Amino acid sequence: MRCCRAPSPPRTATVVTSSVSSLGSWATAPPCTWARCAQRPASAGSCSSKAPAPRPSPGSADRQADGRKVLRSSIREFLCSEAMFHLGIPTTRAGACVTSESTVIRDVFYDGFGSFEIFKPPDEHTGRAGPSVGRNDIRVQMLDYVISSFYPEIQAAHACDTDNIQRNAAFFREVTRRTARMVAEWQCAGFCHGVLNTDNMSIVGLTIDYGPFGFLDRYDPDHVCNASDNAGRYTYSKQPQVCKWNLQKLAEALEPELPLALGEAILKEEFDPEFQRHYLQKMRKKLGLIRVEKEEDGTLVAKLLETMHLTDSFSAEPSDSAEFLTRLTSQCASLEELKLAFRPQMDPRQLSMMLMLAQSNPQLFALIGTQANVTKELERVEHQSRLEQLSPSELQNKNRDHWETWLQEYRDRLDKEKEGVGDTAAWQADRVRVMHANNPKYVLRNYIAQNAIEAAENGDFSEVRRVLKLLESPYHSEEEATGPEAVARTTDEQSSYSSRPPLWAAELCVT
Repeated sequence: MRCCRAPSPPRTATVVTSSVSSLGSWATAPPCTWARCAQRPASAGSCSSKAPAPRPSPGSADRQADGRKVLRSSIREFLCSEAMFHLGIPTTRAGACVTSESTVIRDVFYDGFGSFEIFKPPDEHTGRAGPSVGRNDIRVQMLDYVISSFYPEIQAAHACDTDNIQRNAAFFREVTRRTARMVAEWQCAGFCHGVLNTDNMSIVGLTIDYGPFGFLDRYDPDHVCNASDNAGRYTYSKQPQVCKWNLQKLAEALEPELPLALGEAILKEEFDPEFQRHYLQKMRKKLGLIRVEKEEDGTLVAKLLETMHLTDSFSAEPSDSAEFLTRLTSQCASLEELKLAFRPQMDPRQLSMMLMLAQSNPQLFALIGTQANVTKELERVEHQSRLEQLSPSELQNKNRDHWETWLQEYRDRLDKEKEGVGDTAAWQADRVRVMHANNPKYVLRNYIAQNAIEAAENGDFSEVRRVLKLLESPYHSEEEATGPEAVARTTDEQSSYSSRPPLWAAELCVT
């Protein structure tokens, strides 16, 4: 994993881990020792108090089993797994991170199959096949082990079946539901995984493999947290469908123990409805809609996200109070921030050459796979041009108009929510409590992790500990999370982790 800001010589980490949870394989620098707790929140739908531990993130650990892991990656994974747990998102957890002074060298290139994809037949395009293709005896053993170990209720319910097809169908159905709920939680928290290939998916519905992840600094459905994902395969908005596609690959890998037609029918029946149900349930809580569910709630949420995108908002926890509009528009990106965020990424000459190639040789242009990049770059150039013609006051007025429109729809929805309420004050207090419990003040934005990493690489782990404390109480103020003495010792810059990210945060890139 590389961070493009202030690079420094890599320190290493020693990793102690085990993993059987992957549809699931992994690749530096001073040493850290990991001890991992395999707990997860009860909301993960677990049948056991334990779950498989995460594997080291790609680009950070060794394939030759020396147990070393890069310090920066270790800190990111340690902090993020704890952040996700305390946000209530199904995840593996890290118990400790112990450093040493030695350094190691790593190869950042890696490849891998999902655990069940070892049975994959030859690909029709590449000819590549899984290493255990045709070994159905191993597939049966793996299914028996996974279901009996992690889904004992399913194993018990089908103990008397004459064959295992219905048991395996129930197993795949539960994996599908858990995966749908997990990615719904990601979308509600603004979490981008970064590398959602099949070997980074958990068979028990947990978030694993914290590599080039990132939380949204501002709402952008096309956000790519992994700087090496040039095609935008794993953008924030695509994550649900990528997880669904990965489940399709699992279904294919389970055949013949689960007939493919049956697996595909389960996936079609379960994934989208479960995702939408869980997603809307969470978003209603964020909006304080706690009494009744309305059909138009999905549209209200979609319009909220559209407004956040149009105004590049940092955060939004709605209130029906009048002064909220002023507070909200102050969270929108400034003109300076927008110009930085939408600055062109290509040299103008390179862009011109690509456009010429698209006209003169469209087949070659399509073959080299740069069409999406060029389209995105043209959008950036156009957006930058519009920003140049905009004044700060004009931008503020546009943002205010967008939010006034949505807030009026939100007030109308609250009026319906309030119908039949006897004690309005109690209802208002209850919905505010629910909103505060579902809209975190702190998530692990990249710049927060980077501050902690840079201090740690200089031997100061106090910022890692402070950030960990905040992440352990993500819905509380810093004083509630760390105590008044700790708050008093922080600088103005350090104590702003619940505020808008600094300008330099937009320049961070993780691969």
